[in-house]
Amino acid sequence: MLKLRKSQDRGYADHGWLQSYHSFSFADYQDRDFMGWGNLRVINEDRIAAGKGFGTHGHRDMEIISYVLSGELAHQDSMGNVKGIVPGEVQRMSAGRGVTHAEFNHALDQTTHFLQIWITPKFNGIAPSYAQMLIPAANKRGKLCKIATPESTENSISINADALVYAGLFDGDEAAGLSLNPARKAYVHLIVGTLEVNGEHLQAGDALMLEHETHLALSNGKAAEVLVFDLTA
Repeated sequence: MLKLRKSQDRGYADHGWLQSYHSFSFADYQDRDFMGWGNLRVINEDRIAAGKGFGTHGHRDMEIISYVLSGELAHQDSMGNVKGIVPGEVQRMSAGRGVTHAEFNHALDQTTHFLQIWITPKFNGIAPSYAQMLIPAANKRGKLCKIATPESTENSISINADALVYAGLFDGDEAAGLSLNPARKAYVHLIVGTLEVNGEHLQAGDALMLEHETHLALSNGKAAEVLVFDLTA
């Protein structure tokens, strides 16, 4: 089963300093048909205006991934982490039994554009933790590169979730495939560009939801950057 979700069908919120597209129900945007997919709960495409950001707030029992597309995201949390996250890096915060943090765009002349991703954890009540890693573009060029996995590797961060997250860059003749377990779900989110996925034409912001499928095929990209999620059913 394939279900295409067009970019323009996402929820949208304009707070002045923050513009956000919601792939799933979030805050004031509520749609019973889009409460998540498998254990993927949130994908927000956020743009934070120069000099603005999210003040200190709390989370618990959620795996939170930030994937910066342009600009820089400043992060500070109750675990003592004070970090800057730039394009090419992936950040994971395991909220566990409770953590507070703040996120800001300290630049005075540019917008920070990033994806905020929430995945429900495998285990609740764990100690909160933080990880951040640079994923070189060469690792994603013309292929799907694992960027988040249940077990940390040399090229991926660990997440407390039964999920795998891949990233890829595709242009021209570049193509890739991925075997899928039909007992699980998959989710494809096209960040930028255009891309053919299992015969469906995706444009920036589009998503493809897959269930009971055995294979994923990506081809005919044009300046495409994509995330793929292997999820619980």
